[in-house]
Amino acid sequence: ALHGGSAFQQTPGFTVALTHQVVTLSCKTTTSLSQVRVFWLRQPQPPSEHSWYQFLASWHPPKETTYGEAVAKEKLTPFSNATGHFLNLTNVRPADSGVYFCMTVGAPELTFGKGTRLSVVDALPTTAQPTSKSIPKKRTCQRPKLTAQKGLPCGIVTLSLLVAGILVLLVSLGVAVYLYCLQRRTRLRFIKQFYK
Repeated sequence: ALHGGSAFQQTPGFTVALTHQVVTLSCKTTTSLSQVRVFWLRQPQPPSEHSWYQFLASWHPPKETTYGEAVAKEKLTPFSNATGHFLNLTNVRPADSGVYFCMTVGAPELTFGKGTRLSVVDALPTTAQPTSKSIPKKRTCQRPKLTAQKGLPCGIVTLSLLVAGILVLLVSLGVAVYLYCLQRRTRLRFIKQFYK
C-alpha cells in the first residue's frame, strides 16, 4: 500500500535553481521518525504513467548513508536533525530536474511525501514588464521650409516650355492654312482653264 503526504510535509513544493547552485530539499514529519530509515527518490521529468523512480540515497541514524547505483555521491548529502530530514544537492544541472520524494518503509506500507518539483535552468526566466497604453501623439502640421533654389525657378522653365509649344502649334497652323489656300487657288485656276 502507498500513502502520500499524510505523514510527511515536503517543502518547497516547487523550486527553480540555476546551474551549479546548491539546493536543499526538506521532509518534515509530525510523528517521531528519529529511528526510521528515510529514502530519497527522484522521478525524472516529465512524469507520465510509464515514469519510474530512481533511488538516490537513504539515511538512517546513526549517520548511515546508502547510495543508489550510478548516483554521484559527491552531489548528494542526506541528513536529519531535530526539525526533519533533508537532502542537499550540490552543483545541480538541468539533468537533475525532476520530482524528488522522501519515503519511509513501514509494515506493511510505504509512506511518500507529496514531492518537490525541481527545475534546473541555465538562466532564470525574465518577467515581462507591464505594458502601458501608448498615448497617440497629436499630429501637427508643419509649414514647408522655403529653401533658396539655385538656377531658374521651376515656374519659369515650365512657362517657357508652354510658350514654345504654343508657338510651334501656331506655326504649324499657319503652314496648314497657307497650303490649304494654295491648293484652293490652284484648283480654281484649273477649273477656269477647263471651262474656257
